[in-house]
Amino acid sequence: MQISARNTIKATVKKIIPGVVSTEVTLEIAPGVEVTSLITKSSGEKLHLTVGKQAYIVIKATDVMVAVD
Repeated sequence: MQISARNTIKATVKKIIPGVVSTEVTLEIAPGVEVTSLITKSSGEKLHLTVGKQAYIVIKATDVMVAVD
């Protein structure tokens, strides 16, 4: 895989919830550390996502904010 985004994290697909238009995908980075993403239904189908499959979380953003209480 070659991609220009700097922020990629290897993960495992933990849960997939398909919808009519979009698919919710939960990926596990480490035990108890998860990221959930909404992708289009067609993208989910093209990626052949299955629970347990290795995937990458790709974060492409011009701004990343940090906040504290």
